[in-house]
Amino acid sequence: MSEPEQPEQPEESYEEEEQSTALNRAIGKQLKLLRERAGLTQRELGDRLGYSEDLISSLERGRRTPQREFLEAADELLGAGGLLKAAIEDVEKAKAQAKVRHPEWFKGYARLESSAVEINFYSTLAPPGLLQTEDFMRTVLNGRQPLLSEETVEQRVASRLARQEILTRWPAPMVTALIDESVLRRRLGGHKVWQGQLEHLLRLARLRNITLQVLPLDSEENPGVDGPFILLTPKGKQQVGYLEVQGVGQLITHPEEVRILAARYGSIRGQALTPRESLALMQELLGEP
Repeated sequence: MSEPEQPEQPEESYEEEEQSTALNRAIGKQLKLLRERAGLTQRELGDRLGYSEDLISSLERGRRTPQREFLEAADELLGAGGLLKAAIEDVEKAKAQAKVRHPEWFKGYARLESSAVEINFYSTLAPPGLLQTEDFMRTVLNGRQPLLSEETVEQRVASRLARQEILTRWPAPMVTALIDESVLRRRLGGHKVWQGQLEHLLRLARLRNITLQVLPLDSEENPGVDGPFILLTPKGKQQVGYLEVQGVGQLITHPEEVRILAARYGSIRGQALTPRESLALMQELLGEP
């Protein structure tokens, strides 16, 4: 689930984050120059290194922090002569110092999410923020009313992308996403953005720690008509719930209220398609004109 948007509130200085962003942009420019010198497109470079075209694009624009493994592999493939490898120490130092910028009202959830061992999403309006592509994020954020500034959109995109790193860390949290079929059929941003988002969900659903299930439109029962929610279990702590509605986010910590959400989640999951059936439905949707 993505963060709700509210009017900007005063925030502390983010000098470390700005330094990290500047470093990412510098490395991105070097990467783009080396790629073009090698005569490769972003897709071709991604294919050879085992990464997506979206990731290569984000790295070149400085919107994602490159991992050590990527810099080492790209340096070798592009014949950089150690130029990219030389940045590894600075990147890791910047990552250790960086502060991801979240709105004040979202920071409590973000802190818990960063240490989660299990996350359960029920989504009825859009794919969970942790499972969104960068293009889809921009579509959602640029469509907010009242309008967000370009700077705020960039900050929110960067923060959401940074949150996604927990999906591939080790140990990774166990993630279950129950997504209403209407979310998959709603072509926000146009065909290209919609297609990229569905293909991204298919790739994520094949990861060992992620289970994706679709609640079909023809389901005659739906215990989740009260709206979307998240159940999250931080490491060493009790499970909590998280709700969002019309720009308001609320953590649910009372044990009885969390128990009710957990029971509701189980009932919704019982009405959903199996993981295999859900993947088949998404593949069928991608095959539609």
